[in-house]
Order: sequence, then structure tokens, then C-alpha cells
Amino acid sequence: MPGRPLSDPEGLPGHAYIPGQTPRHPEGAFDALRATARPGMPAADLIASPAWRAGLRFDAAGFHWEAHEVMESVWLALPPNSTERRVVQAAIQLANARLKLRMGRPEACLRLIALVAKLVVADRVPAGRLIAMGLPPGWPAQDLAELRDRANR
Repeated sequence: MPGRPLSDPEGLPGHAYIPGQTPRHPEGAFDALRATARPGMPAADLIASPAWRAGLRFDAAGFHWEAHEVMESVWLALPPNSTERRVVQAAIQLANARLKLRMGRPEACLRLIALVAKLVVADRVPAGRLIAMGLPPGWPAQDLAELRDRANR
């Protein structure tokens, strides 16, 4: 069953795309959300954008591929080498790690966990900057530990 287009930033996709298991969404299904994050926008506006908020919500609801799709527009809009861009990249890779685990690929999940941990080590991303992205203090330590445990079973 094809997913419905997402022009409503509060809506969830009709199904989670899992490569090799479920149908891919129609081309352009996430364009309206992606368009809410544009280069040149201040980081605070990108953090408040429907693309970032929907990406976090999609990931939390089990729509990991879809989360990556919409968060990528935020990542592309942020300045290269910025702390915020590293945090968004870590969030995207965390969604990818969850997707890989769901696909039955624990080794790929573990590789992505290591990448996320590298992206957010304290000397690269000060804890206060994570809070600025709307993420809780200590993110993503608990998520990484839980994923690592599940991948190692």
C-alpha cells in the first residue's frame, strides 16, 4: 500500500519503509516537509522547523527511513563543520542504526552506533549545544546503549 504525501507536518507516514520488506514511498512524498529547512536559515529556525520536528517524531514512532529523509534537509541547510550539523548527522545515523536493526542487520547497526558516538564525543559537541538542538542532556547515550544491547543479542 503506498504512503500518502505528507504536507501536514504533524502527520505520520502511512507505513514505514523498510528496504526489501515494504513498499517505498512515492517520489516527492516528503517534499513539503523537506522544504521547511532551507540553506541560510538560522540554526534556531532550523531546529524549530517542521522538518527537524517531524524527523525526530518519525524516528521515535518507528519511521526510521522517513526520519532520515526529512532530517537530511536540516543537515544540508546547516553550516559545514558546525556543531549543529554534527548533531543532526548523529540523529540521522541513529535513525539509520535503528533501521538496520529492524532489517536484521546488527553488524551494520553496531557500525552506525560507533559513528554516532564519534560524532557527539564531548570535545566535538559540548553538552549545551545538544540542548540547543532540542535534544535532552546526555543524548544519545541511553539510545546508543539500548541499541547496542539489542544488536548484540
